[in-house]
Parts: sequence; C-alpha cells; structure tokens
Amino acid sequence: MNDHVSRRTLLQGSVAAGTVIMLGVGSSSAQSASDTGENTMSQDWDKVFPRSENVDHEKVTFTNRYGIILSGDLYLPKDRSGSLPAIVVAGPFGAVKEQSSGLYAQTMAERGFVALAFDPSYTGESGGEPRNVASPDISTEDFMAGVDYLGLHAAVDRERIGVIGICGWGGMALSAVAVDKRVKAVAASTMYDMTRVMSQGYDDSMTPEQRAQVLEQLSRQRWEDAADGVPAYQPPYNELHGGEAQFLVDYHDYYMTPRGYHARAVNSGNAWTITTPLPFMNLPILTHIAEIAPRPILLIHGENAHSRYFSEDAYAAAAEPKELVIIPGANHVDLYDRMDKIPFDRLASFFGEHLAA
Repeated sequence: MNDHVSRRTLLQGSVAAGTVIMLGVGSSSAQSASDTGENTMSQDWDKVFPRSENVDHEKVTFTNRYGIILSGDLYLPKDRSGSLPAIVVAGPFGAVKEQSSGLYAQTMAERGFVALAFDPSYTGESGGEPRNVASPDISTEDFMAGVDYLGLHAAVDRERIGVIGICGWGGMALSAVAVDKRVKAVAASTMYDMTRVMSQGYDDSMTPEQRAQVLEQLSRQRWEDAADGVPAYQPPYNELHGGEAQFLVDYHDYYMTPRGYHARAVNSGNAWTITTPLPFMNLPILTHIAEIAPRPILLIHGENAHSRYFSEDAYAAAAEPKELVIIPGANHVDLYDRMDKIPFDRLASFFGEHLAA
C-alpha cells in the first residue's frame, strides 16, 4: 500500500450526516477562526427558517468542560411566567444552529419550552481550533454543557430539562443522557450512530480488511498533517456529480439549496478534516443506552429513511420506558425541516408529560 493517502479513496461505508466521507484535501473547505470565534456572532436573523412572532430570541455563549466557548440561539416563549421546562437541541452532524436544530428549538419554544440550539465545538460560530473537526467525547460533552447553561438560567426550572438530538446528534444525545442524570427525558429524531457507521459502514458492511486499510490511511495522514502544521480536509460535502444514491441527492436538496443552505455549515459545501473519523472508529457511544432508564426515550424516524435501522436497533437496546415513532412516507431528510412530517405535537406532549412540574 502507498504510504500516502489516496486523494479520492472512499472510506467504505462511513458517513458524516449521511454524506459519504471521502479521503482528500480541500483546504478551502474550513472556515477560518476569524470567521467563527465567540466574539464574532452574527446578530442578524440568518436562519434558514422564518422567525416566529410568538418567541423571543437571543444569542448566547457558554463554555464546555474543555474550555471551548460554544455559541447558541436561545428561544423563549414570548408569553411566559415562572420557571419553565427547557430543552437542549443540536444536530444534524455537520449542520449549524441556523438550520434544523434552530427550527426544532423555535418550534418547541412556541409550545411553551425554553429551548437552546447550539453550534458544536469547532464548527459554526462556536470556538475551537482547528475548524471542522469532531470528537464523540467532545460532542457528547457539548450537550451536557448546554444543560449546565440552562440550569443556571433564570427562566428555567433546572429539574425539568430535556434533550433533542437530530441525525448524528441523535446518537450524541443518547450518549450524553446516559451519563448526565440531570436530564429527565430525551428524544432522537432521524438518528445516526456516527461511531457505528464510521467504524462498521452502512448496515455494518465494512470488512476487517477494509477497516484496517482505512485506519492505515488515516494514521499516516497524521504525519502529513503534522509536517504541514495544519490538517488536510476532505472534499466538499454534498456536491453532486451524477449517479449518486437517492439519500445523497436528498442531502444535497437540503444543504445545497435555499431550503437549508448555510455558509457556516460543514455540510453546505465545506468539509471535515480527513482524520475526523479516527476516534469515531474506536469509541462506541451507545454502549450504555440502557442506563438512560428509568428516564424515557422517544425515537422518531422516517418510514423510508436509509438510516431507519439505527433507531430500530437503539430502541431494541434501550430499556423501558421507550417509544419508537415511524413517520409514514418520510425519508431521512424530511425530519430536518418538513413541518408536515416532524411530529412536533408528539414531541410537545412527550416533554410536557416528562418535564412536568
């Protein structure tokens, strides 16, 4: 095997928010630190969804356990009084708070919850260098840092905090709640287990030989990055060249069109570092999912989603109380923003029941 990474070698079966990870260099794919620091948050309404007249919104920052300053959008019911239940929201993997997570947060605020959508470490307007790198540990921690923030907010009853994770952050949400006993209920929508898919491929199809080859390439890429002093980046995400699987077309139709495009999103034509998959291939995040009990789990997935098996297997592994809701006719991306598909009434009743005073 060549000691250097092939610039267009497919990392078999791995995904970032459903986009196949390619090993390659795209140095223009990461935002610079000057564009993303905690002191440069945009004060404009730059979401991909319309602003609700029934919700108050403000930009906030908070710090995780690793000292990284995270940027968030806090949504509060306009007509509110007393201490309210609250929800931390993040995802999809490679998205920013101006996209799906912000839509979920604003909609839950319309239903009476304080809701915090945030950019994960190293992405969007949150801090961390280098840009556009992810870690299953730090990503799980980011959720818990959101719980820290809400628990200190004057409008929040800290004993009534829940979590919603979308796509790859659905797995991170379940991981976080398994260890953070402060969280009283968790929902995962159109969930990916990023550690499973990166380490085993779609439908667990990666062979031991393929895994060894990928790890050989990623390991040697570290020497190239160390020699260059900066990480190399994968090719831009969600560009179509013809012949792609339908789920990749679906991702493009969200991230690369006015429907969901956002310049700061990794998935909107930017990219992760080449070596991002390394810890995901070695650190499974759902090992202790049964320890979420007796706190409730709500799993939501589309009937026609290529990723549906992640939620079905998580449901099987979880302990009661648990619920799996399959949305008829929906694909994976429909649950990012389709208001006629996302079961917000069910989410509101789930958290209303389990975050009751």
